[in-house]
Amino acid sequence: MRVSIITICYNSEATIRETITSVLSQSYSDIEYIIVDGKSKDSTCEIVRSFGDKISIFVSEPDKGIYDAMNKGVKLATGDVIGILNSDDFYADANVISDIVSTFKSTGAQGVYADLVYVDRENINKITRTWKSGNYEEGKFLYGWMPPHPTFFVKREVYEAYGHYTTELRSSSDYEFMLRVIHKEKISIGYLPRVITKMRVGGQSNITISNRRKANLEDKRAWEMNGLKPYFFTIALKPIRKIKQFL
Repeated sequence: MRVSIITICYNSEATIRETITSVLSQSYSDIEYIIVDGKSKDSTCEIVRSFGDKISIFVSEPDKGIYDAMNKGVKLATGDVIGILNSDDFYADANVISDIVSTFKSTGAQGVYADLVYVDRENINKITRTWKSGNYEEGKFLYGWMPPHPTFFVKREVYEAYGHYTTELRSSSDYEFMLRVIHKEKISIGYLPRVITKMRVGGQSNITISNRRKANLEDKRAWEMNGLKPYFFTIALKPIRKIKQFL
């Protein structure tokens, strides 16, 4: 089973090396690593090129945002399974991909997700939040549930059958994609109950209260785009569920 991992980046010189190293140090051997850069103006491209042919595909060109870049990566991918690791994130250890593949094989699932921790941007050994996903049951999206996108791997056939990331949303396209394929289309998914990804605090939708409010509005639109009707409390529950991640 070949696994394609996609990293999108733009002016990521401060973190991209650690992201790349976490992928290249995986014990699983059949990995296709794709990096899609938005024509960075700093030394990001030089850092990527310094790894030579260890990077399977490297593209650096202007894009229309992070989800447009993700779609480019997905279209380039040839693996049986596709995962996305952003340039602020890195894998927790060398056995992440082998454990993901084992879960795909043992469950026969079309998608697999796991747990994630947020770490301090300057001190990556300091954990600030822990996102334990828990087992999925049909309908959990109605109660504000979602898996952490950087831990979500799907078979390439899922993208081929149900489409890519919408570029109509600025920060919630990953939520819309998972809502679409898991809740609406009901793909089979498996859960790997361990932390596989570490994410630096300060993501696209979490930087400010204003951005979080805009993300909530986009979450509501994600349901509308799919012709789905959430409960009156669904959108409010999504950020409320995150409170326990700090405890």
